[in-house]
Amino acid sequence: MKVVKFGGSSLATGEQLEKVFQIVVSDPERKIVVVSAPGKRYADDIKVTDLLITCGEHYLKGEKADVEFNQIIERYANIASELDLSDDIIHRIQDDLLTLLNGDKSNPDSFLEAIKASGEDNNAKLIAYYFQNKGVEAEYVNPKEAGLFVSDEPGNARVLPESYKNLYSLRDRSGIIIFPGFFGYSLKGEVVTFSRSGSDITGSILANGTKASLYENFTDVDAVYSVNPNLVNHPNEIRELTYREMRELSYAGFSVFHDEALIPAFRAGIPVNVKNTNNPSAPGTRIVNERDNNNGPVIGIASDKGFCSIYVSKYLMNREIGFGRKLLHILEDYGLSYEHIPSGIDDISIILKEDQMTKEIEDHIKLRILEELQADEVVIDHHLALIMVVGEGMRHNVGTTARAAHALANAGVNIEMINQGSSEVSMMFAVKAVDADHAVKALYNEFFVKVAVKA
Repeated sequence: MKVVKFGGSSLATGEQLEKVFQIVVSDPERKIVVVSAPGKRYADDIKVTDLLITCGEHYLKGEKADVEFNQIIERYANIASELDLSDDIIHRIQDDLLTLLNGDKSNPDSFLEAIKASGEDNNAKLIAYYFQNKGVEAEYVNPKEAGLFVSDEPGNARVLPESYKNLYSLRDRSGIIIFPGFFGYSLKGEVVTFSRSGSDITGSILANGTKASLYENFTDVDAVYSVNPNLVNHPNEIRELTYREMRELSYAGFSVFHDEALIPAFRAGIPVNVKNTNNPSAPGTRIVNERDNNNGPVIGIASDKGFCSIYVSKYLMNREIGFGRKLLHILEDYGLSYEHIPSGIDDISIILKEDQMTKEIEDHIKLRILEELQADEVVIDHHLALIMVVGEGMRHNVGTTARAAHALANAGVNIEMINQGSSEVSMMFAVKAVDADHAVKALYNEFFVKVAVKA
C-alpha cells in the first residue's frame, strides 16, 4: 500500500486534478491520497491558504472580507466548473467556510487555525467528490475521524504517539481515501496546524501509521536537484539520497520538503519517492535510510540567508568551567535559539537566525556577556548566509573541505567561519549574504561540473 501526497501546484486547476486522478487510479496500491489546499496557478497568483489567513484576520477585527471570501470560493468553483461538477460541492464548501468565519472568536489562535486548515479540508472534500463523480470508490476522511491527534501548539503541531495506532485502521477501509493535509486535532478536539508545508508532514505521518510500503510525494519538478535550479542551469538530478542528506539540504534552503517533514517516515524505515505530477513517468528521487556512495563525496549544495553571529573572545576560555552554559543561558533569557557554535580555545561564535534579534535585544546581550562573563570582546556580525555542502560520501573521502575552500577562494568569496557536523554528512560555510549565490555556483562547479568534464 502506498500513501500519495499532492502539493498545491498539483491541485490548483481542474486540468491538474485530472492528472492527479489518472496518477492515482493507474496504480491500485495508491490507497491514501493526502492533499494540500489549491496553490498558485501562475507566478503572481495567491495561494488559497494566504487568502484564508487574510480573510480570518479581517473577521477577527470585526471587519468583513467579501473580496477575499469571494476569491476563495471562486477558486474552488473554477476547479469544479473545469471538471463539470455540480454546484452542490461548492455550496457545501461555502457553507463550511461561513460557519467557521462566524464561529467562536474568543480564542484568536484557535479561530485562525481552523480557518487556515479549511483550505486543505475543503479541497479534500472537492477531490473526493470528483473521484466519486468519475465512478471510483473514494471517500473524504477527516483527521479527527481517523484519530490524528497532535500537540496543542498552533502553527507548530507535533503528532502524538497514539495517532499511529489509530491511523493503522485506515488500511481496513475499502476504496481510495482522500485525506486533508496540514492539520490534526488536539485532545480537546480543536484544529491545530503543522508548520507551513505541513501537508508533507501529514503524508509522512500517514505512511508511518499505516505501515505503507512507499510514500510518494508529487510536486512540480522531475526530481530533487543537486542545487537550486534558479542559480544553475540544468543542475544534476539526484536519483537517490538519504534521509539525513535530505534533512540537511531542507534545513539549508531546499524547498522540496520542510526539514522536519520526513521524520515519521524515516523512523518507520519507509522510503519516499519525489515525483512530478506533470511528468509521472519520470523516476524522480528516492529518499532512503542508506544508499551506495558511488556518485562522489557531495550530493547537494544549499544556501540560506538571514543569519547573524555573536563572536565572543576571552583569554583561557577553555579553562573556565561552565562558560558555554552561561553564554547559552543569556540567549535563552531572550528566547533565542541557535543554529551552529564553532569554537576555539579562546573564542566562540554562535550563529542564529537574524530575525530573532532586535537592536534592543542585541545591545542587552552584548552588555551582559561583557559584564557577567567578563569577555574580552563581543562582536555581532549581521547579514550572513549559510552554505551547506552535503553528502554521505564525505565521510569516506579525503580533501573535500580543502576542495570547497579552494573553490571559494578562487571565486573571491571570503569564508567568515566553517563548521563540520559530527556526523560528517555536511559542512557549513558562513559567508556574507551578498556572496551567497556566487559561492553556491563556485561549489557546484567544483563538485559537479569539473567531475562531469573529467568523466
